[in-house]
Amino acid sequence: MNRRSLLKLVGRAGGVAATFATMKAMGLIHAEATGAERPKLTAQSGSGTTVAIIGAGIAGMTAAYELRQAGYDCTILEARDRPGGRCWTLRAGDRLEEQSSSQTCAFGTADHLYVNPGPARIPYHHQALLGYCKEFGVPMQVIVNENRAAYFQDDAAFGGQPMLNRRVVNDSRGYMSELLAKAINRNALDEEVSADDREKILAFVRSYGNLDADLLYQGSTRAGYVTPPGAGDVAGDRHSPIDLSELLKSSFWNYKMHFAEGYNQAATMLEPVGGMDQIAEGFARQVGHLITYNAPVTQIRKTPDGVRVVYTDGAGSEAALDADFAICTLPLSVLSGVDADFSPAYQQAIAVGAESYVKAMKIAFQCDRRFWEEDSGIYGGISWTEQDVTQVWYPSAGFQQPGGVLVAAYIWTNSIGERLGALSPADRLEAAIADVEAIHPNLRQEITPNTGLSIAWEQVPYSEGGWIEWDDDALSDAYPLLNQPDDRIYLAGEHLSYLTGWQEGAVLSAHQAVRSVAAQLQAMQA
Repeated sequence: MNRRSLLKLVGRAGGVAATFATMKAMGLIHAEATGAERPKLTAQSGSGTTVAIIGAGIAGMTAAYELRQAGYDCTILEARDRPGGRCWTLRAGDRLEEQSSSQTCAFGTADHLYVNPGPARIPYHHQALLGYCKEFGVPMQVIVNENRAAYFQDDAAFGGQPMLNRRVVNDSRGYMSELLAKAINRNALDEEVSADDREKILAFVRSYGNLDADLLYQGSTRAGYVTPPGAGDVAGDRHSPIDLSELLKSSFWNYKMHFAEGYNQAATMLEPVGGMDQIAEGFARQVGHLITYNAPVTQIRKTPDGVRVVYTDGAGSEAALDADFAICTLPLSVLSGVDADFSPAYQQAIAVGAESYVKAMKIAFQCDRRFWEEDSGIYGGISWTEQDVTQVWYPSAGFQQPGGVLVAAYIWTNSIGERLGALSPADRLEAAIADVEAIHPNLRQEITPNTGLSIAWEQVPYSEGGWIEWDDDALSDAYPLLNQPDDRIYLAGEHLSYLTGWQEGAVLSAHQAVRSVAAQLQAMQA
């Protein structure tokens, strides 16, 4: 039996996954790369092979870009009239269509007056995405993700008053250090420590929490000043420490105080200069000629020679695209509504994923005066609240420029997103203003009239959700299956990565699909 016959028999018995495993064992293909390493396809290895790519988001354009380097003939079908998918920026005059409403962005025309309704930040270690940005000439700037001058607000603590981030964080750290020092002095640690180590630990705790000579927390300049230091005899008046009981009443210690220490949230965080859609535009400069816009896909069919994708063209007529392979990057919430020839198990896995999307929301206003900078010294960063709006984002673009766009709500709790998303756009704005007034009582007076804008991702056509969040059962069952092809149909997107909600996940998933298409083609030609 020759090699090709053997691989065909393995494929019939165990499918594509078994064929790949056999080829790896035979040394015919290499194991998939990890991290940000791009696919390494042989030049012109895909010559004469056609690939239909469904969706011109970051995953779809990444796949097209890489496959084109190896000579594949790619066509991208995109339902919208623009590239990028959820990688999107709204500026003056842009339309925002939801299933039951339509809004027009009424921001001013200055370069820094925009909002990113989808992804808005890029961690420094998302090197696959950043690598493309560098290659395509998309400049980056720092986005302030954490700011000690911002606020925590909770009706259940501090009398409902907003409290400076620096006070909450540093007073909490001080009290925890004091408690640890007491435990050490009472030999209350689980394990005994030497006298020398005990002194070192106490010195560490004292420094970490800024404790006094008696190892007590009596407040710290780290928490800031009521009257800041100045010239002459103005030494400054520091804040008194917040009572520990008040700190414990709030829920900020649960995760919000250390939110910016998370792997995907820690500095340095970046954003493209001019808006997140500059990344989509960078990709489109490379593969835009391959994209057919206003072409929503209605059917995905398996054929004896590959795949047929049926779509509605710009004139409203039905059209079809035949290809050797297909890479579908539609969110599962959208794909579940497409008539497709997937196997029953595959279809069931898609249905499970379709129910797992976050009902994310953002609400933004233009303000002619950057009052957060002028009145509170807040330059970028986030204030947290237990109100429905959850987060208030201060822009990192346009520091000290006239006006700015304040993100008055960033919501990812499904119950809140569903409730507020069901409101009219005008009622959403009113709800956001009322919530943010708990932090900034003057908000209503500072908002530029008629510039409010809200987006409920669950109601956005061709997205139907912000991003996926797999539960443990689905991650064990549905997720692995969907990371395998169904015959010659591959899926890709942030939903098929462990970086859901991040563009890096979309890029890496596209890389995986590209490698797999190349491997399957190699198996067919073996």
